[in-house]
Amino acid sequence: MQLPLEELQSLLKTLDEGGASEFEYEDDKIRVKVAMARGQAPVVTSSLLAQAALAAAPAAASTRAPEATDPNIVFVTSPFVGTFYRAPSPESDDFVVVNGSVKKGQTLCIIEAMKLMNEIEAEFAGTVIEVLVDSGKSVEFGQKLFKIKKS
Repeated sequence: MQLPLEELQSLLKTLDEGGASEFEYEDDKIRVKVAMARGQAPVVTSSLLAQAALAAAPAAASTRAPEATDPNIVFVTSPFVGTFYRAPSPESDDFVVVNGSVKKGQTLCIIEAMKLMNEIEAEFAGTVIEVLVDSGKSVEFGQKLFKIKKS
């Protein structure tokens, strides 16, 4: 199965207009994964679509290459829909800071869902490279929250 470039562009436009951040399709012949971050070009991965993806999003290929090759770079994603908080209260310091180290089990943030405060903990030790969400903002299931380099 081959996906023409026009169909790929139409899919990306539909995902963007619908507010989706990720799409994945797999069958016995093809696997396609599209990941989009607001304000950035989409990243498409597929063995059959590698050339079309590069033609459709050359900036994404060049900016994402270091992450794709470094298996120690990991994204922490939201386990559910809710409101993201970097600190336990507005007067408190953030749980983690950029370039700060984290330990396995350390609280990274809180996500409030249905009036419950849920602490999101680090599953591994590492260094915070980037915080991808502002405190007080709504997050979706699977949305990337932190970019961390495992140690």
